[in-house]
Amino acid sequence: MSSRSDTTTEALVSLRAVGKRFRTGVTALDGIDLAIAPGGFVSLLGPSGCGKSTLLRMIAGLETPSAGRVSWRDDADPRGQGRRGGLGFVFQEPTLMPWASAMDNIFLPLRLAGQSRGEAAGRIAEAVALVGLEGFERAFPRELSGGMRMRVSIARAIVTHPRLLLLDEPFAALDEITRFKLNDDLLRLWRAQNLTVVFVTHSVFESVYLSNRVVVMTPRPGRIAADLAIDLPQPREGSLRTSPAFGEQCRRVSDRLAKAMAT
Repeated sequence: MSSRSDTTTEALVSLRAVGKRFRTGVTALDGIDLAIAPGGFVSLLGPSGCGKSTLLRMIAGLETPSAGRVSWRDDADPRGQGRRGGLGFVFQEPTLMPWASAMDNIFLPLRLAGQSRGEAAGRIAEAVALVGLEGFERAFPRELSGGMRMRVSIARAIVTHPRLLLLDEPFAALDEITRFKLNDDLLRLWRAQNLTVVFVTHSVFESVYLSNRVVVMTPRPGRIAADLAIDLPQPREGSLRTSPAFGEQCRRVSDRLAKAMAT
């Protein structure tokens, strides 16, 4: 998968001169130009309050830009009904239905799309296997650890076979061991399903480990300060985290983040 910067002509989704000003008068984003090419793994990195989550929500159609526009390639519009149409969204919190089993939580988007449980059984089983939930299908959220609840949330997001997977700091509240494991599982899932991923994080190390492209944002109002290709081998393995090449990429991204913070 290429780590070069994406261009509008090949983009799955693109944002041009996008800004967001809330009714409170707060300007969250200003002049955002960003294109996401198919198959990429892009991390949005920046300080709290810089508009990363707002940007993600605008890509998802959950927020409307105050300026500029968000546009999709014709065959990739999330309103499409094709097998690979649409997008999946994983929030900071798993936001699971507490009264429903893991399987029923995963089934939800397919049920809302009008599928019966029988019709959806294959996709549910596939999603369960991809996120490593075998044996926990009938467990309720209260019976699962934080990491396992997040796996359910990810399974629910991918069960529709989305073109684009959006993740808003999904691992921020987890311990480091669980976080590292889920990082590796997410990369495996990205490759297995040929997903396009946009991932929000505060962590330089996480952004470098996961991504082939890191977009560094300034403090509010959020602007793009740097768009960096990550030149590290795929597939990524845990040993990469202690390699000189990984350390060099982290220093490069950290330097650009420091400069963005200074502005």
